[in-house]
Amino acid sequence: MIVLGIDPGSRITGYGIVEKVGNRLVHIDNGAIFTDTADDFPGRLKIIFDGLMAIIAKFRPDQVAVENIFFATNPQSALKLGQARGAAIVAAVHSNLPVSEYTALQVKQAVVGQGRAEKEQVQKMVKALLGLPEIAQADASDALAVAICHINSCGLSQLSGRSTNSKQKKTCWRDIKL
Repeated sequence: MIVLGIDPGSRITGYGIVEKVGNRLVHIDNGAIFTDTADDFPGRLKIIFDGLMAIIAKFRPDQVAVENIFFATNPQSALKLGQARGAAIVAAVHSNLPVSEYTALQVKQAVVGQGRAEKEQVQKMVKALLGLPEIAQADASDALAVAICHINSCGLSQLSGRSTNSKQKKTCWRDIKL
């Protein structure tokens, strides 16, 4: 199973691709899509969509996991983040890929074992779990953590038999209701 993890942002969208081979996690690629070259916000959304479409075409993931919006003090920032997430989700759905969403708390719990872990703890654990030579760029590291969270969540739900939908058991994803 190859998972594309996405940490959406209106300025920087991180991505990380992880494959589960047996009981091992294998790093395939990671990086970030920078949107500061766009003159307007719709242009930024297009850069996110086009960038993720190119990544999906190149690496052909089986599933996509996206970090969910947590909390924003500025309503305008929250709206922009939501739109960036929307561009990411549409790229996945347009490519006929199942999409799962995880909160930052769920990601930290799955990667570090503690939902209130510091960002640096998550980055160090991602480096260790994937055997990276160095800590990835912050947004890319977050995206790798989202992919790892999804892989771990799939394994746990399959072991516990929690999923009741046969389609979910086979592909391990949750429907996004649009």
